[in-house]
Amino acid sequence: MSTPPLEEPVVRGSSRPRPRTHPRRATVRAAAALLLCQAAVVSCASSGEHRPGGEKSASAQASAREASAAAKKAARARLLPGMPPPLDPHDLYAADRPGKLSPAVKDFPSRVYVPNTLSDTVSVIDPEKFKVVRTIRVGRQPQHVVPSWDLRTLWVNNDLGNSLTPINPANGRVGRPVDVHDPYNLYFTPDGKYAVVMASKDRALVFRDAHSMKVVRSVPVDCYGVNHADFSPDGRYFIVSCEFSGELLKVDTAKKKVVAKQRLPIAGAMPQDVKISPNGRTWYVADMVANGLWVLNGDTFGKPRLLPTGKGTHGLYVSRDSRSLYISNRGEGTISVLSFRTGKLVDRWRLPGGGSPDMGGVSSDGKLLWLSGRYNGEVYAIDTRNGRLRARIPVGGGPHGLAVYPQPGRYSLGHTGIFR
Repeated sequence: MSTPPLEEPVVRGSSRPRPRTHPRRATVRAAAALLLCQAAVVSCASSGEHRPGGEKSASAQASAREASAAAKKAARARLLPGMPPPLDPHDLYAADRPGKLSPAVKDFPSRVYVPNTLSDTVSVIDPEKFKVVRTIRVGRQPQHVVPSWDLRTLWVNNDLGNSLTPINPANGRVGRPVDVHDPYNLYFTPDGKYAVVMASKDRALVFRDAHSMKVVRSVPVDCYGVNHADFSPDGRYFIVSCEFSGELLKVDTAKKKVVAKQRLPIAGAMPQDVKISPNGRTWYVADMVANGLWVLNGDTFGKPRLLPTGKGTHGLYVSRDSRSLYISNRGEGTISVLSFRTGKLVDRWRLPGGGSPDMGGVSSDGKLLWLSGRYNGEVYAIDTRNGRLRARIPVGGGPHGLAVYPQPGRYSLGHTGIFR
């Protein structure tokens, strides 16, 4: 749009005299001219076509985009085939944000499923009422309630009953038990193909079809008490704790083979839960005898260092914002809080009147940490904002690996709910 003239133009052949310019109008004309000049400069400067080096900048941006795409392609190539790529390569738990439920589970009622090892039952808690609303009879000595890889089934691990009891979390229906020998704990490979049974007494890692539970391969181990695990960011390997021999195993996922083993550097070590940090660089292993966490690099599988946390360190749970790790200290009735950013403990919550916090999970909104009280026949609901006990709910005898369900995430790696 052109700027209207500040004075009338001179018309050739006209006898009308040229009007005299007023000083104030001259000032206005000068200011307008200056603004037009500045606008022209800005316009030229903002155009890569006229700015020196503009073409080079566009080329650099294109190169950066190509490099980023190449890096992502290379990262995907390193993944276990068939494994969903991480939403964020810098945060393995990016899919676990508050309320970010998969379409597969978004209509499931919110419940807490508690396996009672001494009662051979599963107590079902309504988390809004803090009340047991149902008790399900299952097989002998149920240890953990495990969400399937596709999120549609909850598997109750009946260890001494040598079976898995399926529960449909959409309607609570209990299916026919599946014969599975010595299912102390259960995991799923990141590609969703196999269930991995932690056959503790059988001293084996048993790879089974993730749906039919038929045996594909049984991998003997020369340690005692395989029980907990977690997977590397690329899904290529997982680390397993051996509770009764104080050892750790490194297992190649695709080859279904133990590729490394180490003994923890303390007499009588009893490693429990295993958890990897959000950035995928650091592994944490709870130890009930060492009373703390073993911290190690999973890729190099070198000698770990011990971080003391509390007596009877047992379960490990990641906060919904991926900033904190909740650590249950079963032997002293406390929960330690570790900062992933600093690698240091930042808080300790003590259960009033004591207790035996064991295994559990975090609520969908991230506001409550649910833990079983293994030796007290109860379940604890703990406020993650301040560590206060919100509820203490009586259940059956020997409650162990409870599952809070549903939880955010695209798929489950097993245990009481490792979602990515």
